Amino acid sequence: MFSKVFSGAVHGIESRIVTVEADISDGLPVFDLVGYLGSEVREARERVRISLKNSGYRLPAKRITINLSPADMRKEGTAFDLPIAVSVLVSLGFLTEESLESTLFIGELSLNGEIKKVNGVLPIVYMAYEQGFKRCVVPACNVREGAVVQGIEVYGADSLTQLAGYLNGTLPMEPCILRQEELAPEKEPYEVDFSDISGQKLAKRAIEIAACGMHNILLIGPPGSGKTMLARRIPTILPELSFEESLEISKIYSVSGLLNNNQSLIRNRPFRSPHHTITTTALTGGGRFPMPGEISLSHLGVLFLDEFPEFNRGTIEILRQPLEENEITITRLNGTYRYPANLMLCAAMNPCNCGYYPDRNKCTCSLSQVKHYLGKISRPLLDRIDISIEVPQTDFKELNKSAGSVNTVDKISADETSADETSAEIRERIKKGRQMQKSRYQKENIQFNSQITPKMLSVYCRLGKEEERIMEEAYKRLNLSARAYHRILKVARTIADLEGAEVVNVNHLSEAICYRSMDKKYWE
Repeated sequence: MFSKVFSGAVHGIESRIVTVEADISDGLPVFDLVGYLGSEVREARERVRISLKNSGYRLPAKRITINLSPADMRKEGTAFDLPIAVSVLVSLGFLTEESLESTLFIGELSLNGEIKKVNGVLPIVYMAYEQGFKRCVVPACNVREGAVVQGIEVYGADSLTQLAGYLNGTLPMEPCILRQEELAPEKEPYEVDFSDISGQKLAKRAIEIAACGMHNILLIGPPGSGKTMLARRIPTILPELSFEESLEISKIYSVSGLLNNNQSLIRNRPFRSPHHTITTTALTGGGRFPMPGEISLSHLGVLFLDEFPEFNRGTIEILRQPLEENEITITRLNGTYRYPANLMLCAAMNPCNCGYYPDRNKCTCSLSQVKHYLGKISRPLLDRIDISIEVPQTDFKELNKSAGSVNTVDKISADETSADETSAEIRERIKKGRQMQKSRYQKENIQFNSQITPKMLSVYCRLGKEEERIMEEAYKRLNLSARAYHRILKVARTIADLEGAEVVNVNHLSEAICYRSMDKKYWE
């Protein structure tokens, strides 16, 4: 008897329908799986056979053939165990085809018939909804993840026996329905705040601008100056995720298997901080079975690369394409995989091996050593960093102020003591700046100022005569590339947005130019 069951497979962070066909006929007792299958899918033969036996369903001594189509797509993973088992049960007459109407199945089977957690449930359920399916049956551990998708019933099954009872109408099973507050991706509280950091007003200002326009930023300074502290507080000033953004990030984490059991959505913007020994594949994604890397896991959030020059040169050079195109493309023999990479890069580094250049009283490096150390960061990569800012050692008075110490020589006023802004105050300004960007680009296929194309600059970053004169002078004096010129204009546009200005003026442009001066100081 012939039967057909629907399942899904992940390709990148998108999904495709997979049809599982079963046929049981007279012949030698074999269990064949066909359809361009990976080793895990071929191994499903034994998992399904023993799982059915231990669930009370003994296979007949007949020829069982399972076909997974389309045949031009390689099927990987263990999520096809459940649809294969269901298709066999239909062919054996234990289930009716009517009970499977408009239903999609995904799940891994254990040998005792339990249905185990799998990766990629969220994008598969979302695809099922778009394709017009009415029900999805997923592992119970994944049910809240799948239930995020509205407009389709998502059922969580613990075992093959329970599922068969539900499909036969002998056991009850209710779809998972999330409460409205569970669908609202409210930001979870952070334990850190920008007010924890004393001083560093210039660095905080640069980070605020970078966060508002999603610009890439490089922090340069001696050891212990606060570069890492500043970077780790960037997520606290980023606006809350919208439902669409949360869903987009959650898809990536679902494919990567990074959603916890029964977690529905990622609620905070990602902050990824890989060690400098990371491999190229781990950073970009890929592997034998392509998976998102740290770049894609930072989508709509922050990728923090501490000790930037210590990363393998070839590894960080890979950043060029995703920083320019906001996506990363991985090509393999069995297809091309695209992962989103709309992120804010924050890199931190010392200016030399010992960390104290250009302070010749502390620096023990020769000029050739300094040049070699800085040379680990290529000019093409520097060109893609919008803002470079020095993070000097914090002044003693600032540190003393944060400790609340007051002496008779230098009393600190109450106003000075509370001068360091909180993350909430900074975030409110960034929200207003981003709202201006959202209104401006509602007819464009972009979200942030950092994504403005050269063609759009003439529309959204028009300069007056005085601004053009200043820009021309900076272009010649700093020996800027065309890319650096465009990025200065984008940063100036963000500074104007933070001030609520519709037009970029001299002050906005001058500040943006200052953030490119570090290139000339250290790399020329």
